[in-house]
Amino acid sequence: MAYYYGLDIGGTKIELAVFNEQLEKLYSERVPTPQTSYEDWLYAVETLVRSADTKFNTKGNIGLGLPGFVNRETGLAEITNIRVADGKTILNDLSARLGREVRAENDANCFALSEAWDENNQQYSTVLGLILGTGFGGGFVFNGKIHSGRIGMAGEVGHLQLNYHALKLLGWDNAPIYECGCGNKACLDTYLSGRGFEMLYRDLVGEAIDAKTIITRFYQQHEKTVSFVETFIQLMAVSIGNLITALDPDMIVFGGGLSNFDYIYEALPKALPPHLMRSAKVPVIKKAIHGDAGGTRGAAALFLRD
Repeated sequence: MAYYYGLDIGGTKIELAVFNEQLEKLYSERVPTPQTSYEDWLYAVETLVRSADTKFNTKGNIGLGLPGFVNRETGLAEITNIRVADGKTILNDLSARLGREVRAENDANCFALSEAWDENNQQYSTVLGLILGTGFGGGFVFNGKIHSGRIGMAGEVGHLQLNYHALKLLGWDNAPIYECGCGNKACLDTYLSGRGFEMLYRDLVGEAIDAKTIITRFYQQHEKTVSFVETFIQLMAVSIGNLITALDPDMIVFGGGLSNFDYIYEALPKALPPHLMRSAKVPVIKKAIHGDAGGTRGAAALFLRD
């Protein structure tokens, strides 16, 4: 029996989960992400893997889900929120220590792969996974395989920028323009994320409250909040409409904290058609089935289809 290890590499924790060939989770363990040195970071990953090897008396297949990517041309990791591993040859170094191939993908790609491989979604050949969390990220799965692009950067939809229609919607003269951690301005990461949802409410409505409170007020039919949410849905439609035009996916699946706002699934399909080409169809739009487990599950799936 083959075992598949998925590691969700975060800025604060590293989680390893073990799956069988049906992607059923058998075991998991997590540890804090070392911030002290690269050697400590490598040792933490190695210890998790060897512990699983011992438990299952095997040498499992290892996939990593990263908050960034490994550049295919240079072999260097680009994961700016884990400073000790950023710019390092993490795949070569882990493969040498563990005596087997180690694969890695962006965590949003792993999320998309996990959802695409669920038995409820396998009829959809093209899946666009979008994370509405602390940031806004994406992953593309075509026929059961992640599309990573030439250097591994494909899916970084959070760093597309507001377009003409979005700026017009937010108001030409007073549209809030946010700086992004990537160094640019007006990236979708700072608008369509849970963080962006809160910042836009603060700047458009004039009150700083958290997303949960905004959503509660919306369901209470608070007039200004209802108006704000409708604007936010239109902003999603403008921005995601561009992705649909470029990719024509069969299904879009949302993850991250803001994906639990159920009104999105009612309102967004109705808001999208004006932003699509005449013959385009609104794809199936779903909430993630596997939630927070998608990162490890998708990382484990990196070895399931070559």
